[in-house]
Amino acid sequence: MNIETLLRCDLDGKKKEGTYRKLQLITSAQERVISIDGQELINFCSNNYLGLANDPRLKEASIEALKKFGTGTAASRLICGSFGFHKKLEEGIAKFKHSQAALVFNCGYMANLALSALTDKDSIIFSDKFNHASIVDGLILSRAKFVRYNHSDMNQLEELLKEYNSAKKKLIVTDTVFSMDGDLADLRKIVSLASEYKSYVYIDEAHATGVFGPTGAGLAEELALSKQIDIQMGTLSKALGSFGAFIAGSQTLIEYLINTSRSFIYTTSLPAAVVGASIKAIEIVQKETNLKEKLWKNIKFIKQGLLDLGLDCSNSNSAIIPIITHENALTMEFSKRLFKKGLFVQGIRPPTVPKGQARLRIAASAIHTQEDLDKLLEAIKLTARELGFIQ
Repeated sequence: MNIETLLRCDLDGKKKEGTYRKLQLITSAQERVISIDGQELINFCSNNYLGLANDPRLKEASIEALKKFGTGTAASRLICGSFGFHKKLEEGIAKFKHSQAALVFNCGYMANLALSALTDKDSIIFSDKFNHASIVDGLILSRAKFVRYNHSDMNQLEELLKEYNSAKKKLIVTDTVFSMDGDLADLRKIVSLASEYKSYVYIDEAHATGVFGPTGAGLAEELALSKQIDIQMGTLSKALGSFGAFIAGSQTLIEYLINTSRSFIYTTSLPAAVVGASIKAIEIVQKETNLKEKLWKNIKFIKQGLLDLGLDCSNSNSAIIPIITHENALTMEFSKRLFKKGLFVQGIRPPTVPKGQARLRIAASAIHTQEDLDKLLEAIKLTARELGFIQ
């Protein structure tokens, strides 16, 4: 059997089980209303939580950086691709995250692969079962022994910490906002357990950055735990509306990553246009707290509306609000019918979520209007009735 036949068989299998995917091309900017296949839809899929992805100020900052420094950096940071704008962004991130220093990576996936540099074969890593795939891949590359505790099960985490208490290096890794359920890690308990069992803590603030905290720095800032967490990872591509990612922590940590992280060392650095937009985004998020306030107003309205309809929103407490629909085919039919009603809400299926836990994933944004929210809830109510989810 040749490779084409093998691949086709696998793809046919995905179609039968309802997990086949295909790309939908957007022909507009990432905004509250987007265009797909000539149809305008209100966008409830995007991680553009604060509406900055098409903000004129970010575009202007990007254009200015592009004109001054060109389209590409042409090398990795350790060759000749480290520029003043990278340093400026990292200094801004460190201040934003209440840390000594920060290091920029080309994307969140590559930042989480840095886990492979922070541990070795003598390390034990404790990872939440719902952690992002990029974290899992970082753990696999680390060659460390890693054990997964049931989602947010602090009792099991403590039992595992006791079991491996004699390990020389222990690391607890968790998302702070889980990307498909929208619920929050019990960060206070994790920090407490880490202190008791002499473990380090690594948090992924991808979906918390810009959404939580007095200045939008994330859940660690919200809970006043920034100084008690060893390693903070975050992205520039969601609420901040740009691209790239970072790790923030001590000066020693950042120096170590510069010397050991393969996902940092062996890649061309981010271009000036992207970095310029990121610098401006961090400035805006810290100054314009009204964006976060508007976002939370919209989050609460959507979630309460869905609960009033009797729908299962899991334990969401963030801008990510799922509707648990369980069956793959039914989930995609729900999404398709919302599309026809002018709403873009993606269906999420295994392996992104566990089998039997397919869902619609609603993402709230500060730029959604009240009319948008009303239309969403009305369309969901009608579609849920059509498909038998509610009476």
